[in-house]
Amino acid sequence: MDIKQAQLFMHLAASLNFARTSEQMFVSPSTLSRAIQRLEQELDVQLFVRDTRTVALTKEGKTVLTFVRQYLDAWHQLQGDLSSGQGELQGSIRLFCTVTASYSHLPAILDKFRVLCPKADIQLTTGDAASALERLKHDEVDIALAAKPAHLPANMLFHSIAKLPVSLAAPTIPCKVNDLLSKNPIPWPDIPLIAPAHGPAAERFEKWLQAEGFQPHIVAMVDGHEAMASMVALGSGIAVLADVVVQHSPVADRVRLLDSHYRFEPFDLGICYLAKRSKDPLLQAFCQLASPPTGR
Repeated sequence: MDIKQAQLFMHLAASLNFARTSEQMFVSPSTLSRAIQRLEQELDVQLFVRDTRTVALTKEGKTVLTFVRQYLDAWHQLQGDLSSGQGELQGSIRLFCTVTASYSHLPAILDKFRVLCPKADIQLTTGDAASALERLKHDEVDIALAAKPAHLPANMLFHSIAKLPVSLAAPTIPCKVNDLLSKNPIPWPDIPLIAPAHGPAAERFEKWLQAEGFQPHIVAMVDGHEAMASMVALGSGIAVLADVVVQHSPVADRVRLLDSHYRFEPFDLGICYLAKRSKDPLLQAFCQLASPPTGR
């Protein structure tokens, strides 16, 4: 078993989806299948039960997963030990963030990181912020750039880098939503709402509804701020969004932030990682470079 095989197996054991692992690990479906087949041949066991719809770990696969986790942890530790004894940090970091964060905050961090660690590699994956902790939990990524949840798992650490204001977002185009918003008083129970499916945004959405005390007219439950911004731009409804998402959205000219007496709790944007990786030199360097200047 080589490192690449172990990484592919680990990701597939978490995703249980060949297409998703192929896409997120940047390998072709055939390459992924061959890697798993070779591993099964080397160990002389079946690791996954597969049919046309589902993928599941076998009993032997779960045993191998325990070993692979320890194997990759030892590999990461070895990389850190070897690079710390050299002049420049080496190795790779698997980083996850939203599309918006890849525009708004990540470039400045990576610019500094590449100067300090020119021999280190960043493997970037983007997706819905609410899935960040699950990806960490299943060892699909090393670092997640995401909003801090209300309850951080005990085996994870969080390094804050910025506070992101949150507002109600509405369309700018003539539509039923704006007709309703123009009334005085606003008939909130009639306003179409685009609700976040889960995560810190959903927590703030629920607190807002509780504070306002009306029965919501929810027209969609959506994963991801970027997708919610697009639906708002199309006139489908209003949504609770981080201001930075609207500012960096390709449909920014079709979305406006509403003035509201209710004050949403800002998102605490930061770097989240497993506690067992806290002494990794590359991770430490990344966190240090991501920190805002003292006094900000």
